[in-house]
Amino acid sequence: MQALILAAGYATRLYPLTEHQPKPLIKVGDRSIIEHIISKIEVIKDIKEVQIVTNDKFYPFFAALEKNLKTPLKIEIINDGTKSNEDRLGAIGDIHFVIEQKRITDDLLVIAGDNLFGFSLPELVHFFRKKNSSVVAFHDLKNKEKVKEKYGVGILEGSRITDFEEKPSEPKSALASTACYLFKKRDLFHIKTLAKTEKADAPGNLIKYLAKNSEVHGFVFHQHWFDIGTFESLEDAKKEYEK
Repeated sequence: MQALILAAGYATRLYPLTEHQPKPLIKVGDRSIIEHIISKIEVIKDIKEVQIVTNDKFYPFFAALEKNLKTPLKIEIINDGTKSNEDRLGAIGDIHFVIEQKRITDDLLVIAGDNLFGFSLPELVHFFRKKNSSVVAFHDLKNKEKVKEKYGVGILEGSRITDFEEKPSEPKSALASTACYLFKKRDLFHIKTLAKTEKADAPGNLIKYLAKNSEVHGFVFHQHWFDIGTFESLEDAKKEYEK
């Protein structure tokens, strides 16, 4: 099993805070967001190394982080070569870029570098193996109004994802996608297919595609989750992690 952290965005919604600092390196509690994620990955026995994909603008920041990280995992920083928000590859584009660069042919854990969550990743791996399919982690917000026009939303029958809506105005469920995925190696070619289209940015497009062309299940959790996309969500995360 391989692991990839997506950290190639430009976080323009958090300017000026992230104009000269990558969002995953913002400190929340006693460490940066990405260090929280790495500590979660460390307890997965099958993963020994992690690729972090970033852009040309922020590559030096992550290269410095790599030198100072205290982790048993091997960390590799990959530069996708983009220099601005306008020429970014997008989430699916970056996943495909790393798959091609590293010639990945194994099951792949993908986590967005601005994602803070309370569930255990070994639980996700156990669910992944039980279902023998790609999986997506969903946070149950209990109320459809909370996901309305804000998050990607999963529609499930049992645990199987039958459809996926990107920021719907009339959501069919309250299950918010958390940008934490485990892809079966047999599904990696679907990523290559979508990476060549105009839908290469939002990862929800990949989930919708897999729901129709393969099999993908939803891992639903109720512990805390923060999608650090606004100053409000950042402050909420800091309050939780500084307790």
